Amino acid sequence: MKTLTLLSTIALALGLGLPSLAADAPKAADEAKACPFAKEHHGDCKGKHDGHHGNHHGKGDGYNRIPLIGEDAPAFTAETTQGPINFPADYKGRWIVLFSHPADFTPVCTTEFMTFASMKEDWKALNTQLVGLSIDSTYSHIAWLRTIKEKAKYKNMSGVEVTFPVIADLKMDVARKYGMIQPAASDTKAVRAVYFIDPAGKIRALVYYPLSNGRNFDEIKRLLIAMQTSDKYGVATPADWRPGDDVIVPPPGSCGAAKERVEKAGNDYYCNDWFLCFRKGSSLK
Repeated sequence: MKTLTLLSTIALALGLGLPSLAADAPKAADEAKACPFAKEHHGDCKGKHDGHHGNHHGKGDGYNRIPLIGEDAPAFTAETTQGPINFPADYKGRWIVLFSHPADFTPVCTTEFMTFASMKEDWKALNTQLVGLSIDSTYSHIAWLRTIKEKAKYKNMSGVEVTFPVIADLKMDVARKYGMIQPAASDTKAVRAVYFIDPAGKIRALVYYPLSNGRNFDEIKRLLIAMQTSDKYGVATPADWRPGDDVIVPPPGSCGAAKERVEKAGNDYYCNDWFLCFRKGSSLK
């Protein structure tokens, strides 16, 4: 800035002038303050902003955003231990639990896979398809699953055969679509993500666990049943709800409906107040 001021003074004394240079100087200074590392890391501020914007919305070269509840499940095709799949189209009409694990031949993941697989009949009864994923090859998956069946023992489980598909995602294509790569945890391993996808292909719930801690499979099953119950009966489920417990009747939307709700409480439902009414779990059939 001192150099520019001196040049401008000399130019004016000579009757010349540096209008564009002088006018651009404050703008350049402001840009330098706003983006001091742009030249080294991104070329300019616009490049830095566009890169951040792209990553946030899943269109840049970085880590894509996490799909949100109510959105369509991101579609993809992939190779798995059960052959190629077109996701989620291949499972239309069924619920899907899509989950990721950090790596094959790791202890926590092994106990999780054994637990998932041992609940095979539970998932079938709930019209639910399991699909696993890690950033490993199909050959690694197959070798690991064989080892689980032949050698792994956990609690009362042994000889467990994993029959659900496990996606090979060496290029991280699927993991990035679902926000499973979280660089602060690891940029080479997927965190323990669980996505619940309904029969229409919509994201209904998502749960993330850190690399070091195994998932609660009772909660995964409980949440799945809770969502299916809400869909079927038009109800909500209270804290710590279990199948068979009383459920919540959604609150009325007007004063008149609120009064009527309380006045008509009886055999099918009961009310603490107009906004807190319960339907007996025994009435859900």
